[in-house]
Amino acid sequence: EADRRAEDILRRELGKARPGFAMLLEEAGAIAGAVGATERWIVDPLDGTTNFLHGIPHFAISIAHEQDGEIIAALVYEPLRDEAFWAAKGIGAYVNNNRRLRVSARELLSDAVLATGIPFADRPGKREMLAVLEPMMDRTAGIRRFGAASLDLAYVAAGRFDAFWEIGLAPWDVAAGILLVREAGGFVSEISGRDDPLNGGTILASNDRLFKPVGNILREAHKAARQV
Repeated sequence: EADRRAEDILRRELGKARPGFAMLLEEAGAIAGAVGATERWIVDPLDGTTNFLHGIPHFAISIAHEQDGEIIAALVYEPLRDEAFWAAKGIGAYVNNNRRLRVSARELLSDAVLATGIPFADRPGKREMLAVLEPMMDRTAGIRRFGAASLDLAYVAAGRFDAFWEIGLAPWDVAAGILLVREAGGFVSEISGRDDPLNGGTILASNDRLFKPVGNILREAHKAARQV
């Protein structure tokens, strides 16, 4: 109910602001725009729903503006801390009143704190996750699982996390975060290395020094898990 009410408000207000845009919404799905429209909103009205329902103060609204298949503007807003992470293509990534965001400068995996998402219930990917956790735990300063992918990506952009990876994601989970990380100087791809994290279902985001070693560990572990 909270998801639907938040989405209804966002759909109405974004529709007023840009009536010709198409939309991709978590609850309502794809909504066509004006004839020939090449722009759309990609919206997660409540990322971290389980946290919200359990009273855990870690959830966000995620909105991205896609133009001709490319994300050009993004907002991840965490209402309880009143932190608005935003970015525009070619302009940079910021939080609140124009404080510039930069990814971390850490070079050693042993000093790095990473974030991830852990499959639950009947979600796929549990075998791969179990295969990845042990090598990551052995080689890093810590793994965090906070339950809101948009905020995990915003935190990578802010240098709070040194890397983030997850599988089983939808476009509304990552659209805004992808631009935040890239405009903050970071790298984003699918875990396989392909360059379509918006639609590929997996994501890896990090700074330039850790992107490759983290990716290598993930790919090796996933490959081993598939061979079991």
